[in-house]
Amino acid sequence: MQTQISAAWSDTAAHKSGFVTANGIRLHYVDWGGLGPVLILIHGGLDNAHIFDDLAPAFTDHFRVIAYDLRGHGRSDAKGSFDTATRTEDLRGLMDSLGIAKAHLAGWSLGGNEITAMAGIHSERVDRMVYLEGAYDWGSPALADAFKSLPIDFMVPASAMRSLGAFRKYQKTIWFPAVGDTSRFEAYVRDLVVVQSDGTVRPRMTDSVAQEVLNTVLTNRPDYPKVPSRALAIYAETFLDVRNGDPAQLAKNLDWEKKYMAPFRAACIERVRRELPSVEIVKVPGTHKDFVFTSREQVVSAMQRFLRGMEKGL
Repeated sequence: MQTQISAAWSDTAAHKSGFVTANGIRLHYVDWGGLGPVLILIHGGLDNAHIFDDLAPAFTDHFRVIAYDLRGHGRSDAKGSFDTATRTEDLRGLMDSLGIAKAHLAGWSLGGNEITAMAGIHSERVDRMVYLEGAYDWGSPALADAFKSLPIDFMVPASAMRSLGAFRKYQKTIWFPAVGDTSRFEAYVRDLVVVQSDGTVRPRMTDSVAQEVLNTVLTNRPDYPKVPSRALAIYAETFLDVRNGDPAQLAKNLDWEKKYMAPFRAACIERVRRELPSVEIVKVPGTHKDFVFTSREQVVSAMQRFLRGMEKGL
């Protein structure tokens, strides 16, 4: 049964939030605490740090776990350039401000660009890397062609902005249909929008910033050969949901997946294996957006084994 969240909801999760100044802007971060090496989680484009609320606590027994809102996302400043080079310097500045000399990095979706660039430019600051549906050649013309035929609209319809409840329902229907308990991503949903005095909501990110971020996604090609760090790349079964919801929409999603995304994913995996010889590939059920919820146990197990392998000299 879907959990109902009241308007008086408050975030009681076991983490603290704060702000640091990094690379000339103010970045918002979330710190779940924990003991051991630092693990920094980096979200995807148009998302925010709270996408990790359900995943992060699984690692605090062996790691100090931190996530942050990328430039222009969530509660971080939205100014300057949004390209990968700039965001990589944001990450370095965040680590400097928090006194983190070296960390494991896990990048989801667009966040994969950050960890690749960070390891290539500042290898002394990076231990091991985990790509969470992030080891993709986002700048490939094949992906640009695929997105031109995307069977869903990235732009949120006006009907979903009538209330927080309507927006939550939209997010669940489009991106998290297999996740029954919406409380697992409630803080994430709330940080995507601002609730106005009349009860309607507006996006926290402006359309112009969203477009710049998407443009950045479609022009960046990761430079894997410069990466000396060991890497784990976790891939979801599909990009869009093909199992839950309206049958007509699912048919469109499946057709798009077979025609565009499956061959693109296969080409990306081939490139990653060729250019990151030490990479470990893991495939799990779920979609690009929901796999860390629907396949949480598999994701946590693979990450724990890979990251803790360093403790054992593996």
